[in-house]
Amino acid sequence: MRDIRVGAAQFEHRDGDKDYNLSRIAELTRRAVQQGAEIVSFHECSITGYTFLQTLDRQQLAALAEPVPDGPSTAALIEIAREHSAVVMAGLVEADGERFYNTYVTVSPSGFVTKFSKLHPFINPHLTPGAGYNVIDLCGAKVGFLICYDNNLCENARITALMGAEIIFMPHVTGCLPSPMPGRGTVDKALWDNRHRDPVRLRMEFEGPKGLGWLMKFIPCRAFENGVYAVFTNPIGVDYDTIKPGLAMIIDPFGEILIRSHALEDDVVVALLTQERLDDASGRQRYIPARRPELYAKLVEPPPDGARPVTRPGWKRTFDRQ
Repeated sequence: MRDIRVGAAQFEHRDGDKDYNLSRIAELTRRAVQQGAEIVSFHECSITGYTFLQTLDRQQLAALAEPVPDGPSTAALIEIAREHSAVVMAGLVEADGERFYNTYVTVSPSGFVTKFSKLHPFINPHLTPGAGYNVIDLCGAKVGFLICYDNNLCENARITALMGAEIIFMPHVTGCLPSPMPGRGTVDKALWDNRHRDPVRLRMEFEGPKGLGWLMKFIPCRAFENGVYAVFTNPIGVDYDTIKPGLAMIIDPFGEILIRSHALEDDVVVALLTQERLDDASGRQRYIPARRPELYAKLVEPPPDGARPVTRPGWKRTFDRQ
């Protein structure tokens, strides 16, 4: 991999307002490129909004969804990429025939590059799981993609790394959610609304077990055990009925934070990713070569009762309460 500067963004999206969200993507791309970024990454469903998708029936979801790469949002992303001479990555709801996907789109100044659909969607029952992994050559690096919940299963990151990924882009919408875990839970909207007068209280919520503490349980681990860079993006502020903590960051192959946003607002952080860290990473140089696949048959055994995989969040969705 050659030296490359990558941007990880956070912003407060508006539910269903594609034009507004694309305007924020354009502005933050501009800011990232001013810091030298060649790739700028945004969060899961950053174009459409995310958590409110749980309230949509099939017809409403269809009205929001659009084809990729032939839809207007992909075209708008390409225009942003051309204007700023950078690769741009952002998420939306994709319509593909009668199926809908939580999809992450990558474009360059030359046009559409690739897409990846979430393997473990759960926010709306009409979303179809993605069919598989995606690792591509991009800007002199091997990059892969995993969306939010996908990163909670260690197998996904390992397979993406085994396919050659040096950087895994990990767009999320997470943090500050109901949970039985000690210290976790939601953040009072009043703290967000009062963030300029009392930033310390909100920052303590975001950087404690509800936000950063939760992320540190698994994102650095995925990077460390596989010897890859992890690019984490996440919204900040109001997301439907929750407050999200932002915390956009890039983790190096040692599981250390290269850079992280401390802003209580829309922001983008940029870091230099280098081959040297990959060359020295224990996951890449020691742990992956030490694997013994002959012992791993249990990993691919179907469940004894024949049950299908079920992806559930740790909180009740609108349709769970009906």
